Amino acid sequence: MDEARVAMDPKRLEHHVKRAQEAIAGDKKEVPPFWINKYKKEAAKNWDIFYKRNTTKFFKDRHWTDREFEELACKGDQQVRCLEVGCGVGNFVFPALADNPSLFIYACDFSKRAVEMVKNNDKYDEERCQAFVCDLTVDPLTDNVPADSLDLVSALFVFSAIPGEKMADAIRNIYRVLKPGGYILFRDYGLYDEAQVKFSKASDKKLDQNLYVRQDGTLSYFFSEEDLASRFEAEGFKTVVNGYIYRETTNRRLELNVDRIFVQAKFQKPL
Repeated sequence: MDEARVAMDPKRLEHHVKRAQEAIAGDKKEVPPFWINKYKKEAAKNWDIFYKRNTTKFFKDRHWTDREFEELACKGDQQVRCLEVGCGVGNFVFPALADNPSLFIYACDFSKRAVEMVKNNDKYDEERCQAFVCDLTVDPLTDNVPADSLDLVSALFVFSAIPGEKMADAIRNIYRVLKPGGYILFRDYGLYDEAQVKFSKASDKKLDQNLYVRQDGTLSYFFSEEDLASRFEAEGFKTVVNGYIYRETTNRRLELNVDRIFVQAKFQKPL
């Protein structure tokens, strides 16, 4: 295995956060408004180009989701209906379907190319999965998913690709298709993650507070616990779980240690 992750030592974490704060505070570079608007406007196009270049080879399958989110485990023959937003090429969808026989998954992404790859996968079965193209911030999910019908929505590293001013639209969109009592299972990049430190040290990467652009034009936002909770609670959700996950990642091939910070949460639509 090329990569190993262990819990971060508290002293190492303290040192990392201090270093991250200094790097972010020292990032005074400004991206011209024209380019900020261009990157935000062309988000779907840039992700489509990303999948054209990387096909299904970039992201690893997410076999850890059952361990982190027990709600995915189907009990008996009772069907659980889930929507995966920002499904990419199916790195969550296909492992989840294999591990949970009574799970049905709707899967959407705003990259047409990614959705095509999901549908062309040998494991794609319309009896258990329905994939469709959708921009969460614009297109009503109810065009493909019945209102108030879902037990779960998985949002794994997808909201970080959405500009802050559009996140409320995406959250309201999800709210309409969840059942009362249904959950959003959330994981994404946390404030002071090593990737944010690298962005802060580079030139012309910061578009807004905690929002950066990668070399390929795709966006990356970094959440604090407070920021994340306030966004979902403002749209009517109840915060059930919300916290940081700290990992010291070792890339054995490159002999490189990287400090990762993720934020993980569960939000519930009130009964």
